[in-house]
Amino acid sequence: MPFLRVPQAGAKRLAATLYAYMFLDDFILLYPVYALLFAETGLSTAEISSLFVIWSLTSLVLEIPSGVWADVFSRRLLLVLAPLLSAAGYALWIAAPSYGAFAVGFVLWGTAGALQSGAMEALVYTELERLDAAGRYAAVMGRARALSTVAVMVATAVAAPVLAWGGYPALAVMSVLACVLCAAVAMTFPEHRVKAQGEEGPGESPLRAYTAVLRDGVREARASRPIRRALLLVAGVTAVWGALEEYVSLLAAGSGVAAYAVPLLVLLVSAGVALGGLLAAAGRGLTDRGLAGVLGIGAAALAAGAVSGVAAGFFAIAGAFCLFQLATVLADTRLQERITGPARATVTSLAGLGTEVAGLGVYGVYAAASTVAGHGVIFAAFAVPYVVIAGALIMGGRSRPGDGRRSPGGELTSADPASPPGRSS
Repeated sequence: MPFLRVPQAGAKRLAATLYAYMFLDDFILLYPVYALLFAETGLSTAEISSLFVIWSLTSLVLEIPSGVWADVFSRRLLLVLAPLLSAAGYALWIAAPSYGAFAVGFVLWGTAGALQSGAMEALVYTELERLDAAGRYAAVMGRARALSTVAVMVATAVAAPVLAWGGYPALAVMSVLACVLCAAVAMTFPEHRVKAQGEEGPGESPLRAYTAVLRDGVREARASRPIRRALLLVAGVTAVWGALEEYVSLLAAGSGVAAYAVPLLVLLVSAGVALGGLLAAAGRGLTDRGLAGVLGIGAAALAAGAVSGVAAGFFAIAGAFCLFQLATVLADTRLQERITGPARATVTSLAGLGTEVAGLGVYGVYAAASTVAGHGVIFAAFAVPYVVIAGALIMGGRSRPGDGRRSPGGELTSADPASPPGRSS
């Protein structure tokens, strides 16, 4: 397929492995119906909501430790373990359906997500950089995230006939199988990691190595203003639309369409997200003003589509989510380009931590706002943070003395987020 092209044999193999991993990791047939499974088991809405909180808190608590583990031990190993933990959780849900089993399953699932966060981006960027192809990071990661979204869409379509044929056990078996295959693919990832200063050597304990890497990662983030700005950009751009995705079906249900049409509107938005990932390569050269324009247009489309109250408005919402996914990939690319030390997964996990915290804030605000406003108004209100971020990008768009650094190719680039992403390679 033309959109999967990546130059160089090594980079092609890495990209193909990543694409297969991301697709299998989200080809989980239980995704569209697990809430229904919980309800049919007898859980109340409050109990189901508490499971989501357990899931989020698990990821929140383990985000930074897992990033350090990835830098100290093996990023590839964490990517192998993550889907196996998810598989164990899905199997437990079917083997002993109860609140306790569902809670343990969400802990396992949240742990899996934390293990992948940071480790994935760090491994891919490091390997591309080693192959002198770091400039392809945005394209490769954007396409991988697009395939991840496509996997969810395909799983949603396949889940209905499989559920009718074999019930929840059949969905669980296929979900576990996808996870096992995902872990097998992860074992083929290349890994060439540079050890951090003070990392484990002869006579040094793993704890000392862990502490040294954590210290190096936090020090790099604290000492570098461009990295701090990139961390905030990733968290701010990703958290809002990522949390709003969970409410798209509710917004669709309130648009007046028949119940059978709700999944179609959700799939339309998912298609927008997938397209946003594919557009990442084309948007890689955007300046701060360009990225601000992307966010501003996305905010306007989100607000207009949400307040329209009709099904046609979901085309605008899909367009908004397309632009937000594009901005997410570009923000992540900026962060990776600004990290220079070996504690890459640790620093990246700081962005994941910020995203989790901000996401919990969005859930809380949404819950509170739902008592006084409809879903359309709430969606429109959440366009405001993107307007604020766009304004901050425009105001802070000037490069500052001392922010420049040499790219792998030797040219002087700006390490400030004001510089166009990708100019460093």
